[in-house]
Amino acid sequence: MTVFDRLRAATEAAQSEQDLPDGLAEQIFRIIENRHDFHGREADLAILVEQVALYDTYGQTGYLGMGVNNAILENALKRLTGN
Repeated sequence: MTVFDRLRAATEAAQSEQDLPDGLAEQIFRIIENRHDFHGREADLAILVEQVALYDTYGQTGYLGMGVNNAILENALKRLTGN
């Protein structure tokens, strides 16, 4: 299973189980569709897979500040895509 396969699986799970916003999911799916643009960035993509897997709509809001929320994912996507 490639990093792109793992990213797709994590994104689909986050959408169905954690209400990952459609806008974030669309950005992630664009990365998957344009995988040739991310050749050599597998380590960065593996980190994104972990972040998506830990996504929690209310992440970072509790006492322990656990989970990954929208802002963290948005920043990770900006770093990857340069947007």
